[in-house]
Amino acid sequence: MPGSSRGARLVAALASALLLFSTAAACGSDDDSDAAGSDTSASENSAFPVTLAHKYGSTTVKSEPKRIVTVGLTDQDAVLALGKVPVGTTEWLGGYKGAIGPWATDKLGSGKVPTVLKDTGTGPQTEKIAALRPDLILAVYGGLTKDQYTTLSKFAPVVAQPKQYNDFGVPWQQQTEIIGKALGQESEAKDLVKGVESDFATAAEDNPKFAGASAVMATPYEGTFVFGSQDSRSRVLTDLGFKLPTDLDKVIGDKFGANISKERTDLLDTDAIVWIVADRAKDEAKLHKNALYADLDVAKQGREVLVEEAGDYGNSVSFVSVLSLPYMLERLVPQLAAAVDGDTATKVTEPAS
Repeated sequence: MPGSSRGARLVAALASALLLFSTAAACGSDDDSDAAGSDTSASENSAFPVTLAHKYGSTTVKSEPKRIVTVGLTDQDAVLALGKVPVGTTEWLGGYKGAIGPWATDKLGSGKVPTVLKDTGTGPQTEKIAALRPDLILAVYGGLTKDQYTTLSKFAPVVAQPKQYNDFGVPWQQQTEIIGKALGQESEAKDLVKGVESDFATAAEDNPKFAGASAVMATPYEGTFVFGSQDSRSRVLTDLGFKLPTDLDKVIGDKFGANISKERTDLLDTDAIVWIVADRAKDEAKLHKNALYADLDVAKQGREVLVEEAGDYGNSVSFVSVLSLPYMLERLVPQLAAAVDGDTATKVTEPAS
């Protein structure tokens, strides 16, 4: 991961993940359906067997899974929200026991804290995953390669990322519903999604100035890195009613985000901009030393929301799951409201907690 501090974590974590998931050695069968290690006994849950389509074909889960490993970087939250505790999770942001954020810890209950898996530079830790004796491996918010999928499928049925989205690009709604279906709780998952979508709708209704206003999320990583329309952070803005800069995806291409050139600093001149930073005061000062940026109305009029990436709030902004979103909305929405209220005297303040 480039950089020595958490200043590059949010971008580098995903960028590294794209690399980490790209080189695991392949072995075993290329079968895209049932995998060795799945439970072939009749399930007491009438939802099974269930078949899920994904980037590498389809996978059938024959019976209710009991030992779930999440390879997807945020998949554990949907599992927890549906009343199950994974035996293994994959660390992304770090700092949380079991890779479970504070917005999800109450869902752990009396369950055993999951074993945390870490990417070593060659993709998922297949031996450690196998040692957990999984009967389901979830890689929905991820970027498994075909070879990695085949390797993991030797141990249990694997639900890979859906093919209709970029790697690490599945919306939280689809992520929750896919995982719900895999767990035999499709209806419950849809209800969870409706609940959080209701939170978004309420926030948008309470803040009519969000509708049609332009906004973008960015971080000062190796210059200026902006998140595109297929990134979960950007979808938070659009789900609240904001629109993204017109040329954003044209500049980024088919990635979740990219660094922009100085010539495209105009993409930042929106009605509100959310900066994910390592240090609020220091990074704000650095941003405003850039004459091209400082001359934009968004900077001159104080329409900036600076979120420190370290800490629970900053982590929730990037996690974007069915459990982290309500926690995040309570803090981000008032900041966005202050940014677009039309009064340059209004200060965008940090959340109380």
